[in-house]
Amino acid sequence: MTTKKNTTERRATGDHFEGAALSFLQARGLRLVRANFLCRHGEIDLVMRDGDTVVFVEVRYRRSAAFGGALGSVTAAKRRKLISAAHLWLAWHPHDARRPCRFDVLAFEGDAVEWVRGAFETSR
Repeated sequence: MTTKKNTTERRATGDHFEGAALSFLQARGLRLVRANFLCRHGEIDLVMRDGDTVVFVEVRYRRSAAFGGALGSVTAAKRRKLISAAHLWLAWHPHDARRPCRFDVLAFEGDAVEWVRGAFETSR
């Protein structure tokens, strides 16, 4: 059973790593468009620009690689939700729909960070 304290702690942890991901990506030249885009299909942690490309970023954190680790936690079901949310973003922001897009994953595992550019593909 999830308690309010556990939910609050998880949200604080998520906020911390989303902030770390934002700093990491901005240091590499990406620009923030929107954080925490929430819609009926789910949430996109960060919507960013890498030059002319719209980048939908999923931030994942795991204390260790046990149970598949941070990258392994981006399941097929999670990818479908991200793709659906991105399609909605593009419908609501038609100027972005004309730009190239990609999905990146920033995986924090213990003290390590891995940035997977173009982590998965989708057709528009």
